[in-house]
This record gives sequence, C-alpha cells and structure tokens, in this order.
Amino acid sequence: MTADWQDRIVGARMSVDDAFADRVQASDLSRPQWGLVMTAVEFEFQDPDDPAAARIVADTSGLEHVLPEMETVDRQMAPGGPAGGGSGTSSGVVDGIKNALGLGDDGGGDHEALATEAETLASAYADELQAHLEDEGRFDAVRQAAADAE
Repeated sequence: MTADWQDRIVGARMSVDDAFADRVQASDLSRPQWGLVMTAVEFEFQDPDDPAAARIVADTSGLEHVLPEMETVDRQMAPGGPAGGGSGTSSGVVDGIKNALGLGDDGGGDHEALATEAETLASAYADELQAHLEDEGRFDAVRQAAADAE
C-alpha cells in the first residue's frame, strides 16, 4: 500500500507546489513542461525503515516517455512563443518555420538538457516535500506508513 503514504501527503504536495512555483519560473522549463514532468515522476521513500536515513526521492525513470512532448508543448500552447514561466526550450514561430522547411533540428537534440533540468528540479521538489513534512512534524508518520507498506 504505497498509495497509503502517498495519499497522506496530498495536501503537503499542494503546499509545496505553490511554494515551488518560483523555482519553476526561474528554471529553463515552462509551466506546461513542468506539468509533464510531474505526471512522469513518482516519489518514493529510500530507507523508510531507518528513521535517520529515510528520505523522499524522485523516481525520474518515467521522464523518457514525456521528453518528446516536452520539446513541443510550448509551441502547442502558444504559437507566438513559449507558454508559462521560464525561458522554455522553443524559440516559437521562427523555429516552427525552420522546422517546417527542414532547416531546423530534428526535434530530438534537446532531450538530454531537458532531462537534466527535469531531474534536477524533481530532486529539489522531493527535498522541499520532505522539508515541508518535517516542518509540520508529519515526516515520521509518513515514513512509518511507507515502511509498513514494504
């Protein structure tokens, strides 16, 4: 019942989402791209049986499935340029025209940069989530629920 401990942190995740918005804004990812990251990332406990070593970590193995969409999401959301916050990875109309004419890149060149940025942010989010739970005095109860589920 991994879902049990995850169900217990829904409110905490919403609070961290709000607090983390500035971090996303300052990153190279747009808000729509970050939304895709959050659908692909799963949070799990590392060492939940050890109170001193337990920590929440981001499992980013699912990112590979959303990377192609991350490269195009800004163009789909706002034809005149990147949508949402951050600088995004699209130059908007000019890149779209170049790509249509076969003069742009093949769309696969930025996977590594996007993956690195997404993994870095997801890891920082996991750290913020754990810190939030610790500040609220809820981390140990959530950790114990995760340990019981194993």
